Amino acid sequence: MPPMGESLSPDVATVPNAVLGRYGAFLIDVDGVLTRGRDALPGAVEGFGALRARGRTLVLTNNSTRSRGELAEHLGRLGFAVSPDDILGSAFLAARYLARHYGPVDVWVLGEDGVRDEMLLSGHRLAARPEGATWVVAGMDRDVTYAKLSQALRALVGGAKILATNEDATFPTADGLVPGAGAIVGALRGMGFAAEHVVGKPSPVAFEVALDLLGLPASRVLMIGDRLDTDIAGAQAAGVDSAFVLSGVDSLDDIARGGVHPTWIAASFADLCAGKAEPSRRRL
Repeated sequence: MPPMGESLSPDVATVPNAVLGRYGAFLIDVDGVLTRGRDALPGAVEGFGALRARGRTLVLTNNSTRSRGELAEHLGRLGFAVSPDDILGSAFLAARYLARHYGPVDVWVLGEDGVRDEMLLSGHRLAARPEGATWVVAGMDRDVTYAKLSQALRALVGGAKILATNEDATFPTADGLVPGAGAIVGALRGMGFAAEHVVGKPSPVAFEVALDLLGLPASRVLMIGDRLDTDIAGAQAAGVDSAFVLSGVDSLDDIARGGVHPTWIAASFADLCAGKAEPSRRRL
C-alpha cells in the first residue's frame, strides 16, 4: 500500500475548477478512497460534500459485504451524507443483473450478508439446499471455510452457474491488505468452474448502470478510485475520465507496469477535491 504522502510534481493544478469544473457527475470508490477500514480518510468527508455541491455523486464500490442500506448507514456514521439510492455496490449490481436478465432465481450465496440481503430485496430466493440453486453468487467472504466451498461445489456440480460480484484480488484494511472476492472466485475456478458473469468494476455492467442512472454522457463523468485494474481500467473502457488517488492499493509505479493510464493523479481524495491533481500524461 503506498504511503498517504506519495509525492506528485510541485506544479500540480491547485484550482478546483481546473480539474473538476468540466464534470457534471462523479463516481466514487469507497475503500482506499473515502475510508480505510472503519475510519474515514483525512479530509474525505469535507471533500465528498464539496463534490456533492458540484454535481451528482454516486458511490460505485466492489465491496459486496454490505447492502446499499448498510453501506449508507456506515458512511453516515462517518459523516458522509449519502442515501442508499446514491450507492451502487457489487452485491446490488449482481442482484439487479440476475433480475433483469433471468428473472427471480434460486441462488446459493458464497459471500456475506450484503449479498444475501440484496438478493432478497430484488425478489430472488435463497435455495434451501445447494442442489436447488440455479446460480452461485460469489463475493468476498471473510468467514469462508472448506465446508462452504464444498456446498458451492455441490451447487455447481448440480448445474448452477457462477455470478461473481467482483474479482478484486485484495481488499485494503487498516491493518493492510486481505484477500478480496477474487480469492473466492479463484477457489471456484480452481475446482473447474469459471464465472459466467462478473458485474463489479471493471465490468461494463457497473459503468452502464451508473451512466444510466446519472443520465449524462460519459464525457461529463469522472471516476475516482485507487485501483488501476478496476476503477481506472473500467472507466477507460467505458469512455469515462478517471482520477487515481494514491491512498489505497496501487502506487505511481503500478501505472508504468500496468499500462492503464488515468486522466488525473492526486495524492488523496481530499487533495483531488481541492484541485490538487496532476494530468497523468505528464508522467508518460
